[in-house]
Amino acid sequence: MVKKTIGIVGFGVIGQRWAAAFAHAGHDVRVYDSAADQEAAFRRLLPELLVDLNAVNPRNGTETGEIRLFATLAEAMEGVDFVQENGPEVLEVKLKLLPEIEAHVADDIVIASSSSALLVSNMQRDCRCPGRIVLGHPFNPAHLMPLVEIVGGGLSDPASVEIARQIYEDIGKKPVVMNREITGHLALRLMGAMWREAIALVRDGVASVEDVDRAFVYGPGPKWTLQGSFISNQLNAAGMEDFLRKYGPTYQAIWDTLLDARLDEETIAVVTRSTAAAVNGRSHEQLKSEREPGWSPSSGAWPNTAHSEHQER
Repeated sequence: MVKKTIGIVGFGVIGQRWAAAFAHAGHDVRVYDSAADQEAAFRRLLPELLVDLNAVNPRNGTETGEIRLFATLAEAMEGVDFVQENGPEVLEVKLKLLPEIEAHVADDIVIASSSSALLVSNMQRDCRCPGRIVLGHPFNPAHLMPLVEIVGGGLSDPASVEIARQIYEDIGKKPVVMNREITGHLALRLMGAMWREAIALVRDGVASVEDVDRAFVYGPGPKWTLQGSFISNQLNAAGMEDFLRKYGPTYQAIWDTLLDARLDEETIAVVTRSTAAAVNGRSHEQLKSEREPGWSPSSGAWPNTAHSEHQER
């Protein structure tokens, strides 16, 4: 891996974890955020982020890159080789922010947005060099989750998509490149489809939140973690065609009876009650510590800042 200088714009929950991931991989990081100074809190948090990163991706002798915060966007973007933008999930903000970033970087520098819902084609419309604008969407927590979704807009250069893919792979991420834009990108749509059914099953009294979650965790969760849905089903028969012919009728019967969910007041109330029963008195802090052993309330991790705009993914 060739050491690079990475620009981070927007330093809330997502930006902080991107910075840690890039630095952990050996890149130097230059950061700008328009909010009040966050450096002291981040310096307290950084050691825990690096512990997390070492646990999932040991450095093997790689020296941690330097992370510096700057008072102006111009200073932060000086000499960067790649920009990861993490501004608020508001199109009007992106339309202003991306051209501002462009004003301080060379024309061949790729700018990737962490947007979870906006389309690149809309974000890039006022850019001087729209071909270098791509999506680089991480999952939360962004420093630990390996997936990054990459997609270009209508004016994006395929070479920019490839540059982003290589940079993410170099820091240990597992990028997927989408062939075209769609709302919610790839993984969130898959999750959304499963969660719609999960909510409907709880709403209709088929199962509790606790048992639906157990079904996720101990069923498709570990199975799909290893090989995904298509390859695992390929192995469940003599190839995919054989699987579809043997088990297709079963899946078709399921699809024909899939439930629909609307987040009306009754559904929200039923799901909220069942979730409370599954939580069973555990605090928010305890639930987070069960998911992320390195998290602690005193660390300043996962702050509810103005830039923590991304939904849980």
